[in-house]
Amino acid sequence: MMTDNNKAYIGPEAIVAKRKQYGYPCTANFYKNPPQIVGGKMHKLYDHEGKSYVDFFTGVSVVACGHCNEAITSKTIEQLQQLQHTSTIYLTQPMVELAERLANGILPGKLKRTFFVNSGSEANEGALLVARMHTKRRNFLALEYGLHGRTFLTMNVTGIPMWRTDDYLDSDVATFIPRPYDPALDLESAARRSLDALAAVLAEKGDTFAAMIVEPIQGNGGMIVPPDWYFRELKAMLEAHGILLIADEIQTGYGRTGRMFGIEHYGIVPDILTMAKALGNGVPIGAFSTTDEIAASLNRPSASTFGGNPVSAATALAVLDYIEQEGLVERSAQMGGKLIAGLKALQAKYPVIVDVRGKGFMAGAQIQGASDQESAEWTDVILENMKDRGYIIGKNGVSRNVLAFQPAMITPWEDIEAMLNALDEVLSTLSHRE
Repeated sequence: MMTDNNKAYIGPEAIVAKRKQYGYPCTANFYKNPPQIVGGKMHKLYDHEGKSYVDFFTGVSVVACGHCNEAITSKTIEQLQQLQHTSTIYLTQPMVELAERLANGILPGKLKRTFFVNSGSEANEGALLVARMHTKRRNFLALEYGLHGRTFLTMNVTGIPMWRTDDYLDSDVATFIPRPYDPALDLESAARRSLDALAAVLAEKGDTFAAMIVEPIQGNGGMIVPPDWYFRELKAMLEAHGILLIADEIQTGYGRTGRMFGIEHYGIVPDILTMAKALGNGVPIGAFSTTDEIAASLNRPSASTFGGNPVSAATALAVLDYIEQEGLVERSAQMGGKLIAGLKALQAKYPVIVDVRGKGFMAGAQIQGASDQESAEWTDVILENMKDRGYIIGKNGVSRNVLAFQPAMITPWEDIEAMLNALDEVLSTLSHRE
């Protein structure tokens, strides 16, 4: 893909200046020298000067089927030209076809009913609401360092301090349980400590909680993967107290981890499942799905003006078709495994990488310096250098020191291998600075 020479691109400096003038100070961007992104095609992005980048972050795990994928965008355009919007108070076909498709072969277990919204935050907000209505209880459980949204209720159950930006959150709404990860403990011990803490809370006030919301793999928390047995034991403990389990699949859903949904790695079915991001492949969509019994409790008047609109629903149907036709769930497991193996090989070579975690095409490499600040600075240096070499990589983690790899599931092995080689070069340069 080439840039449009007739397009008047204003350039990165002008965009930064306009963001400062017309936006809010809470909005930041990656890189000291950021490119202006003007195009995308499948697993690549392009800047205003025509430089290409292999995208290993996909807009934070969104464009899982590739940028401007014609097999998907053609269906988006077709629907856009036929019927764009009516809202849920009128009858349209794509939304019910999408709900039926999810219920028949996509959603796990007895999850059948779906309410469509516009974003992950909205999906989690709706899931928390239906849990309250079904159980007639107010409070929630969540894991430390989880991220569930930027609306008021979802921010209450978010455990990452930097994303709890409201100074007036309800301190009694959420009880946070230690997550099944601690750098001072092995994974099994950390998971056992987490469940012991949960047991103590349940013994004291188990009848006050409507639900527990969890990410099967904590994304923004640093790609934290619990042991295989962890969620089975957790769910059994919740069920003993009549507490629902909400699986936040905003980042982990639709093949990202090598399963259609991340929670499927653990052999359980949640009571409510939330989704967004990859379902629309860049077109805004979100949803929360549950059983007939739980859905029956959401029985007071409600609607979503844009949720389930024809364009988003038609796009999502095309996404599901493409994932199935191209075998992307299986491909994510296979190629993601090779990516993680390559990162672990670099870990063995460079002490600055202290851990590699993940499943499928959701992987993280933790960078460790002499302090949290140095770790974050080194992470930024790596991202900048990789960008200059033509690779877009993300970052996350509580200390912002985990390299995040969430590429499009169609990314060819040769580009993954080339990225690993480039990262090898960058880490070699960084090791000389230590």
